[in-house]
Parts: sequence; structure tokens; C-alpha cells
Amino acid sequence: MSDSELLTEISAEGWAILRLNRPERLNTLSVSLRRALIAEVARLEADPAVRVLILTGTGRAFSAGLEVSEWDSAGAAAAGAWVHDPVAALRGFSGPVIGAINGLCVTGGLELALACDLLVAARGSRFADTHSRVGLLPGWGGSVRLARRIGPARAMEMALTARFLSDQEALDWGLVNHLVPADALLPTALDLARQSLAAPKGGAEAYKALLQQGSALPFEEALALERATAIAVNSEVTAAEIQAKIAALRGRG
Repeated sequence: MSDSELLTEISAEGWAILRLNRPERLNTLSVSLRRALIAEVARLEADPAVRVLILTGTGRAFSAGLEVSEWDSAGAAAAGAWVHDPVAALRGFSGPVIGAINGLCVTGGLELALACDLLVAARGSRFADTHSRVGLLPGWGGSVRLARRIGPARAMEMALTARFLSDQEALDWGLVNHLVPADALLPTALDLARQSLAAPKGGAEAYKALLQQGSALPFEEALALERATAIAVNSEVTAAEIQAKIAALRGRG
């Protein structure tokens, strides 16, 4: 797919790269861009050949958040913030979603990044949640996912001060999984994608679903969910299949 605001690259290996492409506006999330992203994620989810998504931006920003020029007297409703929810779209993709943070990642852009399962950041990237500074509250799950990703105390600091985290702070706080030179950003994301794709089809997807569901439950309920899911799934796997997969793992070293 080639669009003025969203670019898609699909590989025969099983991954697809989605690029937010409004560099002159720091990839702010306009209604039209969010519509395109929602539709494209749905299309790729329906394609059995695409098992991993990589989301990144063009230019010097991943995304600077919602497009404020679309915010008029009707507020969030006019900007379509609740109807055109890109975070919900990304969370609906069953395979791994890898965010490749190529620069500025702010507020709504941070919420979009938090919807990804893994985050790789280029050196020089900066992160901030400026909702409180402009008198708004997150509506795409940002407050919940930020606290769960970096802990309540650090999420509170980001939310209340609205200060920018450096690339190293983002790594140290656990906001991102990897911090790499800019020229290694996509190669690192692709390496993670290929490692995920090495699992048998459905393997990474099933484990992702289990982690997502379990993280939303109290501890004992999460344990019960894991046991019930493991019994249902593992009982369908034969010893011969396990041995074949172990042999394949040994072959990879």
C-alpha cells in the first residue's frame, strides 16, 4: 500500500512495516492517518501470510500525538479521537507488534508506542506524556499501559511533570526494550521479527494472547488461566512434534 500519510512494506518472510508518513507535521495522528492505519492493520490481520507488524515513522519523529489543528470547539469528538482509535487497532493484531521509535514520541504518539508489544528506539529519541500540560487526559489506554510498563511511580513522574525522557532513561526505566544507533533501528526490529517468525505458526500468537490476558487479571486468576490454556493447547501436541521442534532449535544453535 502507498498512501500520502501511511506507507506499507510487506515481505515474503511474514513481516510488514507500517510507516507513519507525515514528516512535515511530525507524524501527528490526523483523522485520515488514523483511519488509514486502522484499515491497514485490519487488512494485514486478515492476511495469513503476515504474522508480525513493525510500526515506525518517517522523518525525525515517531509521532508527536494527535493533530491539534483538527481539535475545534467540539473538542475530541470533532477530532474523531474516540471513534478512530489506532491503539485499539494495533491491539487487535494477533501477532507481535514491534515499535521502531525513530525520534520524538509524545503523548498520543506515546500511547501508540505503548500499544506495541516490543519497542526498539534509535539513539536521540525522546519520550513524553504532555497530557497534563495541555489540560487533557489520555483516552487510548495510555495511563493504564504506561503504569504497567514502567511502574506506577515512574508513570506518575512522567504524567505529572510532562518532562521529556532521554533515550537512555527510556531504556533504564524499561519503557523500551532496546536502544540502538539510528542506522540499526530497522535491522534490529527486523531481527526481532525474524526471531518471532521462527516459532511454529500460531506459537508466538498464542503466547502473546496468554501474556495479554494474564496481565489484566489478579495473580491467582492469571495462574488459573495459564493452567487451563496450557492443558488445552499442550495436550494437542505429540511427542514426535516436540522432538522435531527441538531438533530444529538445535539446528539454529
